[in-house]
Amino acid sequence: MNANRTQNDLSKQKPLLEVRDLRTYFRVEGGIAKAVDGVSFDVYPDEVIGIVGESGSGKSVTSLSIMRLIPDPPGFIAGGEIWFNEQNLIDLTYDEMRRVRGNEIGMIFQEPMTALNPVFTVGMQVMEAVRTHQKVSRKEARNLAIEILDKVGILDADRRLKDYPHQFSGGMRQRVMLAMALVCNPQLLIADEPTTALDVTTQAQILDLMLELKAEHERGSIMLITHDLGVVAETCDRVIVMYGGKLQEMGSVEQIFEDPQHPYTRGLLDSLPSHQRPGEDRLRAIPGNVPSIMDLPSGCKFCTRCEDAVIGCENTEPPLYDVGEGHLVRCHLLEDAVK
Repeated sequence: MNANRTQNDLSKQKPLLEVRDLRTYFRVEGGIAKAVDGVSFDVYPDEVIGIVGESGSGKSVTSLSIMRLIPDPPGFIAGGEIWFNEQNLIDLTYDEMRRVRGNEIGMIFQEPMTALNPVFTVGMQVMEAVRTHQKVSRKEARNLAIEILDKVGILDADRRLKDYPHQFSGGMRQRVMLAMALVCNPQLLIADEPTTALDVTTQAQILDLMLELKAEHERGSIMLITHDLGVVAETCDRVIVMYGGKLQEMGSVEQIFEDPQHPYTRGLLDSLPSHQRPGEDRLRAIPGNVPSIMDLPSGCKFCTRCEDAVIGCENTEPPLYDVGEGHLVRCHLLEDAVK
């Protein structure tokens, strides 16, 4: 992590990835579900950016939209732009996008057991990732597969190439996914819940591996999607907080953890054991449940659970306010503060 890099430092660089007004919808029986609705952000070279929020907030759909992996039907990208290396990924053909996936943008999927094909050996799947993007012989692809599996901590990689995914533990399967995502040395790695269902020790090992391999790429960046705020605090430079398919707050790790401005962000942080107040015997929780994506308020998406809601929150969508040094917050309570 580059703890000393500020938003001003980042803004002096050209973004590696620019997402502008991204809208991804799904056709469902009750109408149109707006899973991602007007999300904009940048990812800069040599940066680790975290995306946090409860399940159903739009985090994974955002990452799948960037990779153009939204199943159509029922899903579709309704609008927006995704600029990467001076090309709008939304305008690319299927074959053009296929050359970007894995080669320039790698992705670790949320559940490795379903992401890996159970009927092919691990070696075949890693080698396929290589031969899809590089003009190498089968022997060269095999050597690269052994090299990357060894690098991510798969012992006796030469022999284990012949094993199938079910012969690996959960942590080992996640290492295989990391190897497949990084074997072509992509500039951007999207990691969707890469430590889900792993023990604490394995989680730390996977995260350390990701950061080590990122450091080997001169301009490599990571977009980390997670529920674990502790992981974000230790690995990320900036944080995006999502809820209801919208970006609710964005800022540096220091801004988000030391001076959270959105009631939802404060609620997430208050649920951490480290934020428990003296004398409290229970962790605090955000009241209520995440509403259905089909039943969100027309105004602030969090107003039905917000203890600080005021008149107008339910009917009027607040804009993103800049409260200083690139710290953006979508909340009516800040309207007077930023005037």
